[in-house]
Amino acid sequence: MKTFPMFLQMAGRRVVIVGGGEQAAQKARLILKTEAEVDVWAPTLDPELSDLVKAGRITHQIARISPDSFSDTALVFIATGCPGTDMALHTLAKDAAATVNVVDQPDLCDAITPSIVDRDPVIVAIGTEGTAPVLARQIKTKLEEILEPRLGDLAALAGRLRQAASARLAPRARRDLWRWVFNDSPRQLFTSGAERDAAKMIKTAIETGDFGATRGGSVSLVGAGPGSKDLITLRGVQRLQEADAIYYDRLLDPEILELARRDAERIYVGKAPGCHTWPQEKITQTLVSAARRGQRVVRLKCGDPGVFGRSTEETSALKAAGIPFEIVPGVTAACAAAASLGESLTDRGTIDTLVLTTGHRENGYRVPDAITDLRPGTCVALYMAVGAAPQIKRQLTRDHPDTALEVQVVAKAQRQGQITLTCPISELDVALKANGITGEAMLMVRRSNAHRHVTAAPVPLTAIGT
Repeated sequence: MKTFPMFLQMAGRRVVIVGGGEQAAQKARLILKTEAEVDVWAPTLDPELSDLVKAGRITHQIARISPDSFSDTALVFIATGCPGTDMALHTLAKDAAATVNVVDQPDLCDAITPSIVDRDPVIVAIGTEGTAPVLARQIKTKLEEILEPRLGDLAALAGRLRQAASARLAPRARRDLWRWVFNDSPRQLFTSGAERDAAKMIKTAIETGDFGATRGGSVSLVGAGPGSKDLITLRGVQRLQEADAIYYDRLLDPEILELARRDAERIYVGKAPGCHTWPQEKITQTLVSAARRGQRVVRLKCGDPGVFGRSTEETSALKAAGIPFEIVPGVTAACAAAASLGESLTDRGTIDTLVLTTGHRENGYRVPDAITDLRPGTCVALYMAVGAAPQIKRQLTRDHPDTALEVQVVAKAQRQGQITLTCPISELDVALKANGITGEAMLMVRRSNAHRHVTAAPVPLTAIGT
């Protein structure tokens, strides 16, 4: 980021606007949404600004402008409409060490005015660092549609009740309370216009401590997807934002953790192939212990927890301990790899069977049964199979000598450094070595119903790095 977003306390602070026309009026409208004291410096004012002066909402200054005019200010807006005059005034304001916004001159701006969605006290500011104001306005329009008009009033009510909630409820119960307020019946009532009923419901919940919240701990096994931050599901993001503790493997995009609550505990359990910092048994025991302490736990796994994610060992232990849990699915690597190639894993009439399997078992690498019996109309997607590539090559070239089988390889699917390649099965191990692929790759072998026989030269190796 070149700019840092921040909300400034404006109550009782001085804002100077230089200019008396429409541009200055626009800035005055914006700042008058706050509790700042507004001084407008200009020889003359347009009718809108004049009316604001008469109403006592702004002060009109006509004295000669000097650096002292800009002293002790929270913000200065310069909007005379004349680029040369604006530049000269910018110099004077900077001599007073003011924070300055010069309208339509981003190079002279210490602060850039964002597009604002106003649900006071809920404020959403959208900025593009001055590069794309039209895009910022488009985003603002979308958010205006999403956020109900009375949302700010509900937030203000919650603010007034926070002290009562703090006096009666423990920290965990308070988090559960506000989660219920903003996700459940109170928000629905408020949105429908039943503000009094919503307020009464919240106050009763604070007094009784009864608002349908889960009292004990719980565990969510969340699929983070193939790695890219924007491929985690909305439910997965919600669980991260609710979590007290997050246990995660080798995240393919560390920014996924930025989606979590800031004060959530983050514990790296380091399950890299061949190097398990945390044995599975320790991870499982820790999840149970954390939930028993009343924590809301997220076990964050790459891909989908139910596809070669060893989730059964964890869910079995949670069931045995009586710990409530849920599985939040994620985009599995096979889907991500096929999408990277712009292809489907199945194809009506040619590929009607999809097999997800692995080349890595508890006792080492081996050729999966689906490869040894590769039938027409089948796509086999192989997880963790790079180490078994030589055996897979030998098996397929021996069993299908007259079939021109190709293998597609996607390493680091949907991530920076992604590599995709297609090659004849006879060149699989050579292609992997040539492209430096040693792990974290999907192998996909298709044998269509309309498979072709070898009548020409072998398919050449093609590789694309993105």
